[in-house]
Amino acid sequence: MKKILIVAATAGLMSLAACGGGTTNTTAENVAESHEANAAIYEEAADNTSNAVVENVLENAAAVEENKADAAEANAH
Repeated sequence: MKKILIVAATAGLMSLAACGGGTTNTTAENVAESHEANAAIYEEAADNTSNAVVENVLENAAAVEENKADAAEANAH
């Protein structure tokens, strides 16, 4: 039983070493993706409205979300 545990632990450590131990997505990247998704939703809503004022408000909200995404991406690196 002890040998099996050692083999399993070794395999786990080898797989962790192979990937460098790092994750592919950082928190900042996840935040940026979230803001980009929000911007897309606002843009879609702006395209679907017939009210010019509401369309401008939604487009501005989309621009804010895109700026937040850009800021998060800049902080990721």
